[in-house]
Amino acid sequence: MKPRPHPPAYPHGALEEVLPGLYFVTGTVRMSGLVTFSRAMTVVKEGERLVLVNSVRLDDAGLAALERLGKVTAVIRLAGNHGSDDPFYRERYGAKVWATKESPYMPGFDSKAEPYFEPDERFDASSTLPIAGAMARVIRSSPPEALLVLPHHGGTVIAGDALQNWSAPDAYFSFAGRLMMRVMGFLKPHNVGPGWLNQCKPPAADLRAILELSFENVLPSHGAPVIGGAREKFRPAIEAAAKKRGG
Repeated sequence: MKPRPHPPAYPHGALEEVLPGLYFVTGTVRMSGLVTFSRAMTVVKEGERLVLVNSVRLDDAGLAALERLGKVTAVIRLAGNHGSDDPFYRERYGAKVWATKESPYMPGFDSKAEPYFEPDERFDASSTLPIAGAMARVIRSSPPEALLVLPHHGGTVIAGDALQNWSAPDAYFSFAGRLMMRVMGFLKPHNVGPGWLNQCKPPAADLRAILELSFENVLPSHGAPVIGGAREKFRPAIEAAAKKRGG
């Protein structure tokens, strides 16, 4: 498989243990020279194994900190519009990349023409994932979205674009990014991602099904961790989003 250039490491924070065995780091999305905002990666540690969810490329100091935690063995991609840093971790560590069965790994890429972007494994709700006790709740959207549901700490959901928690801009927002995200309705706590909702058009039933899951915590790709009481904190936004989608 021929290597290809990877996106660079953009500014990011430190790896922080937000719950035992669950680490969180916030980095940067650069849409243009003027528009930046944050995205986050969760690291699940099982013994000496590390599983990266919603991968964010780290700089050399960040990679050294990651390597002190353990060995990266798998990467799980939840959001259909994410994944640009997954190939970096596959090439550097030999990690197996997992993505949903229902969609191409990278929208816009022909997997036959660009095999580098093809995941190693595709998963659905019945798959055995590389985290003990974990299950996927796949939302039928275009491209599809998945929530990773862990049994850890009373139930922990790791989310891509579907569940977000940006109560305010953080250090990785540019001025233009703050304006854009505020106007578009992203800067709200315990939110259903408005861009994902409007672009990917998930069924109302799939949104309401999130509330059937048992979880206390949400570790989002966009925003800060929600530790404790997460399902009830997200309930109003999920119900409003389902109503908007006709359910």
